Order: sequence, then structure tokens, then C-alpha cells
Amino acid sequence: MAGTQCCENPPALSSSSGYGSVFELGGLKTYVSGSSDSKKAILLISDIFGYEAPNLRKLADKVAADGYYVVVPDFFYGDPYNSENKERTIQVWLESHGTDKGFEDAKHVIAALKDKGISAIGAAGFCWGGKVVVQLATSANIQAAVLLHPSFVSVDDFTEVKAPIAILGAELDRPTPPELIMQFKEILSSKPEVDSFVKIYPGVAHGWTVRYNVEDKKAVQSAEEAHQDMLNWFAKHVK
Repeated sequence: MAGTQCCENPPALSSSSGYGSVFELGGLKTYVSGSSDSKKAILLISDIFGYEAPNLRKLADKVAADGYYVVVPDFFYGDPYNSENKERTIQVWLESHGTDKGFEDAKHVIAALKDKGISAIGAAGFCWGGKVVVQLATSANIQAAVLLHPSFVSVDDFTEVKAPIAILGAELDRPTPPELIMQFKEILSSKPEVDSFVKIYPGVAHGWTVRYNVEDKKAVQSAEEAHQDMLNWFAKHVK
């Protein structure tokens, strides 16, 4: 479900943030970082605030520095959620930006990456993006998946997962509380053929990996811990 935590701490969007470039990929405007010569790609799927969030692009650059070709598509077609528009609630916004459409768009992006000669793809989803990534993980679309404080996910989503999957949850997450994360873990534990990793980070809330205050040292440290766990998962499975 989408709760108030999904909408808290909105980033100051910036089309010029990051060291990468923006061009079209799979029919979507996409922030791209890293060497196009790499055979390994990482797809980052944003939360409701979209692909111009500076912390998200900073993370994309960080992942690219590990040797990946990193893509962050604009799944919202220039229409990210605007928390200042009180007449358009998150529920209304979601009617135009459902995760099912995101899933279909993501498959086009993955196909475009493969057309470029990419041989291994990992995907990470934040909040809204977590639902899209768990859908991608049910087929051979990707080699590894990471869900970071996912929203809209249910126990049933994990019964068909085939790709190695990591779930990084927050202790103080209301949309997807630790109790629900543990249910996901139980399902995955019954699937020994699927490598999985589940971790609850103490003292943090929904959105902590990308919507942190860069001047808050503790918040940055918590976010970077999750970023490193994500990178470790990709290093293990995206080869």
C-alpha cells in the first residue's frame, strides 16, 4: 500500500544532477551513467519522485564506478508525484502511474540493453520501483534483484520469484513493516533454488536509502550501508 511515508521528504528534483547523461532507451528518457562498453548493466527503478532525484542519480554514479552501465529511466513520462499539489493525491496520481505499466516499460528497457550487447542485468527498485523489480524477478529478465523499502508488494509476489533477490527493509517502515518483510523471507526460505538475502535496518524509516538528508551524518551512514549491501549482491550475481 501507499501511505504517508511514501510521500515524506520529497527530493528537490534537478534535471542537471549527476555525472551521467540523459537520452532515450527503450522508449523512455533515461539517466545513464558508466561505460557503454560494460557488459553488465544495473537498472534502477525510482520511487514516486522519479529519475531526477539527486540522491538517486548520485547512487547511480556510485554503482557505475563499480564497472556497471547504469540506467535510471523516467517511468513517469515527466510526471513524477508532486506532494505540493494537494488536489492530486497519491491515490489519484497512481491511477496514471501504476506498477503494471512500469513492469511493461521495464521489459522494453531490458530488451534495449540486451540489444546493446549487455549480457548480465541486475535491477534495484525503491518504494514504487520495488513492485516492478519483484515482477521482473519472476522471469529470466534479470540476473539479480534488490528491493529497497518496497511498496505495493505482497506475499504472493514472492511465490514465483526465480532470480536471486535481496530485500532491504526499514525498522520503522509503515507501508511495508518488518513483520511483512519477515513473511517475504519465509516464502523465500521455502525456495532453496533461489538465493535470497533479507535485512532489516534499525532506526530508519521508509525511503531512507534515497530520501536522506545529506547533512545528517547518521542518515548518510545508514543509506550507505544499504547501498553497499546492494552492491555486494550485484557483485555476487551480475557477472
